[in-house]
Formats: sequence, structure tokens, C-alpha cells
Amino acid sequence: MKSLKIWASAMSVALIFAGCGNLNNTAKGSMIGTAAGGAAGTGIGALIGHLVGGSSGAKKGAIIGAAAGAAAGVTTGALIGHKMDKAAKAAKALENAKVESIEDSNGLPGVKVTFDNGILFTVGKSALKTNAKTTLKQFADDVLNTNTDIDVAICGFASSDGSDEINLRISQDRADAVKNYLTGTCKVASKQVKSSIGYGEDPKFLIYKADGKTEDVEASRRVEVYLLASEEMIKAAEAEAKK
Repeated sequence: MKSLKIWASAMSVALIFAGCGNLNNTAKGSMIGTAAGGAAGTGIGALIGHLVGGSSGAKKGAIIGAAAGAAAGVTTGALIGHKMDKAAKAAKALENAKVESIEDSNGLPGVKVTFDNGILFTVGKSALKTNAKTTLKQFADDVLNTNTDIDVAICGFASSDGSDEINLRISQDRADAVKNYLTGTCKVASKQVKSSIGYGEDPKFLIYKADGKTEDVEASRRVEVYLLASEEMIKAAEAEAKK
């Protein structure tokens, strides 16, 4: 299945996303349900399955997702989009966080929240700053703990300064620091956070300035948190759509 191959071969978390233009997730979800309910369900199911259980989990997730997506079509997509819009609105109240509506390779709505490493960490360190803890606590209280049917993937990135080995390690340590604080002090359920992975200075994820050549070092140092529809959310939307 093409969508499953894309997710399985690209990477183990959701990093191939596109912006949603001027449409919010509710409107986009409606379009997705109309055009590709089954395909969208398959993609997100495969993604969630892959986060949890590797390729075998991805296959199982794809079957679940396909059934959910195809069964309800436009209404299911709109319901998922509406939930993601609410989560995005709550996240936008956070200081020093960039919030974007995103979509997976099949177009299912989600949310990306980007935290600049300068806000979270001292240069070269992986211990959270005091103000970072305040921001993450608000993020947990207002977004994650009030939307427990949203799955979370945490991704750490570094700039090209320093050695590959050091940057890979610190990006992993920083992703883990965010996960551990959310699931520890902030009491986000561990099962909700599906992954925390550091990608170091992988050139695919470096951010460049307008000239397309010079790296924006500060922007490249960041932690991204992806909010994705869980299997539970898909099933609930399907049930609601059948009423």
C-alpha cells in the first residue's frame, strides 16, 4: 500500500508534513473525508501503529485506520479537524511557541507546536529553563491533559554548529527532557506520548534564511511537538458520524 510505504520508509515519526494554507482543520477535514476517507484513515493508522509497534504495528494500524476513515467520510474528517482546531487555539495562547495546522501524507489534520531551543534550554545544555517549565506546564494543562485522545510525537533538532555526534546526542537529550517533564511533573499520560526522537543536524531539517543558502542557526535549534489523531479519536469520530 503506497501510503504505508511512505510512512515506513521515511522515518519513525511524523516529520513529512505540509502547511494547510488558509483552511482550518475543520474545513480541511471535510474535504479529506469527501476525497479520501479510507486513504486518510489508512495513513494515520499506519503512522500511529508505526510509532507504537514498528512495521507490524503499522500494518495493524493501517487496517484500523482504513476502516475508520472509509466508514464515515466527510463527517469523520470534519470532526477530527474540529478537535484539532480547538487544540491549536489553546496552544496559540502559549508564549514563545509557534503553532501550525499541518497534515500527514494523506491529508489528515494535525497540529505542530514548535519551541525554540533558546526558550527551553541554555546553549549546549539539555536541562529545561525555569520559564520553559512554566510554558510546558501550561501546554500540558490546556492542551494535552484536556485532549487525552490526541497522540504526541516529540522531535529534537540541532543546528550544524559542533560535531554530528554531539548534536545528535543533545537533540535526543532535549526531546527526552521535554517528554519527561510532560509525563512527570505535568502528569501527561505516558501512553499519550508515542515517541521522543532527536535528529541532530540532519540536513533535511536545517532551516535556511531567505537566500536558501545561509542557515538560520537559532531556528534550526528547536523542539517540535506533533499532535495527531489517535485511534481512539478516529473511532469516536466514526461513531459520531454514524448517528
